[in-house]
Amino acid sequence: MKAFLLCTFMVFSFAIITGCQSAETMVLLDEEIREIKVSKSEGLGGINEENFISFKDRKSIAVFEKAIKTAVKQSGNADISKPEYDIAVEYKGDLPSHGIHLWLGEDNEKSAFMYITNEDIYQTSPQMTKKLRSLILSD
Repeated sequence: MKAFLLCTFMVFSFAIITGCQSAETMVLLDEEIREIKVSKSEGLGGINEENFISFKDRKSIAVFEKAIKTAVKQSGNADISKPEYDIAVEYKGDLPSHGIHLWLGEDNEKSAFMYITNEDIYQTSPQMTKKLRSLILSD
């Protein structure tokens, strides 16, 4: 009986510990964002400086900020193709910008982000993809 209770306690303890761990998400500087610049990507590891669209309004910046900060890190090695877009997150002041690659999903699909400095992939929800598509593809 004691062995059964001990095993039951251990199983519940493990379940509680693993349930309390939160998924790793992307981070940005805790500073005000001045502008989000989006460009067609030329490949991994750098940012295309020729922006085709730029967002300075608070509402659009908030969408990008939420999409990035809620994107969840994916485990394992991803088969990385050329990104569709590059995003430069520009902060107020003389702070360095964040360079991020974006693979924009189709409707009802997840999108993927990756910092230009490493190979970890972070996925958004399909709802965030819808909001990103409405901003980026608004032309």
